Amino acid sequence: MRDETKCLHSGYTPKNSEPRVVPIYQSTTYVFDSTKEIGDVFDEPTKALIYSRFANPTVMAVEAKIADLEGGVGAMCTSSGQAASLMAVLNICGAGDSIVSSSKIYGGTINLFAVTLKKYGIECIFVDEDADEETLNKAFKDNTKAVFGETIANPALSVLDIEKFARAAHSHGVPLIVDNTFATPILCKPFEYGADIVIHSTSKYMDGHALQVGGVIVDGGKFDWTNGKFPSLVEPDESYHGISYVENYKESAYITKARMQLMRDFGAYPAANSAFLLNIGLETLAVRMERYCENAMRVAKFFEESEKIESVTYPGLESDKNHALCKKYLKGASGVVTLVINGGKDNAVKFMDSLRLASNEVHVADIRTCVLHPASATHRQLTDEQLVSAGINPGMIRFSVGLENIDDILDDIKQALANV
Repeated sequence: MRDETKCLHSGYTPKNSEPRVVPIYQSTTYVFDSTKEIGDVFDEPTKALIYSRFANPTVMAVEAKIADLEGGVGAMCTSSGQAASLMAVLNICGAGDSIVSSSKIYGGTINLFAVTLKKYGIECIFVDEDADEETLNKAFKDNTKAVFGETIANPALSVLDIEKFARAAHSHGVPLIVDNTFATPILCKPFEYGADIVIHSTSKYMDGHALQVGGVIVDGGKFDWTNGKFPSLVEPDESYHGISYVENYKESAYITKARMQLMRDFGAYPAANSAFLLNIGLETLAVRMERYCENAMRVAKFFEESEKIESVTYPGLESDKNHALCKKYLKGASGVVTLVINGGKDNAVKFMDSLRLASNEVHVADIRTCVLHPASATHRQLTDEQLVSAGINPGMIRFSVGLENIDDILDDIKQALANV
């Protein structure tokens, strides 16, 4: 099936007289015929459903759909994108380990890696994603266990050279984790370029309607976990009666371990109703992404031609420094444009407060146009030096283009700029 068809049909196939739409299994609990059967499942949790902290039929249908869209062997939904980022790393890292990450990533993830993980003994080494491979390789240490980057950085909108980062990761025997939130599998499939694990904040384009917070981890199923760097995936897990994830679950070892260990202990699993709402968004994802790209390109070109705009960043523009990478990896540049208005922060605020159709809100990738000032909001906790490393100008505006009529969006921009 092609992506448009997968969005509608993957993950759930109703049988004779069953519901056409994925049902909401609003239950925490599953019934067994005997105490022995319950005991068997605790010995082998993938044998059947235990409890909705691990898995739920509604959520599982969504997991299967996302895995199919990305081309992975399995997926695990989480209660937020941050939970997905955290568990993707903790599944293979512990105290005394390190990870290498692009510095151009979401501010919340920078804080998670640089501050919170540091408290638990995991070091994050940030690198400029534009660095050459020699410089990139120097960031690795003997204890490095993973590399992290975003397909389209939020909000810098730089495009990750996935193949370059994958080569560096694999030359050091570690996996590449890619946050594909802004691109979605409709615009880019990182596994095709060497990524090993893909994560999403499903709260963004996948949901699309600002209805629920969520995340997902997708396992590509091709990384060799037996190279000596990842004993927790190879050696017996005493908390599950000596199961070896690689031996027992083969290509699905990583995602199975994440569910059986981390989801068991952290319980950051989404509710069935949240997954139901996410699935509604996924069903129109392919159609929406096409329109987001069209509208955003029109908005980016308008800003580029305005004398009141100092700079515009949108990888779809031929003038953008990331345009070549955009053409290589993406089928479209997604729906977010960043701009810097002449006059800096004061004029940025004046412009944003003058918008009537677009909303000022702490969100992005909605069906409705919305704007944000990253330096004073999502990246407020960063130092000036970190802001520069993340590609954020203090006067930068993140303009998330929605699905309204493009002429209405442009009219709103025009009237707001008239006040600057």
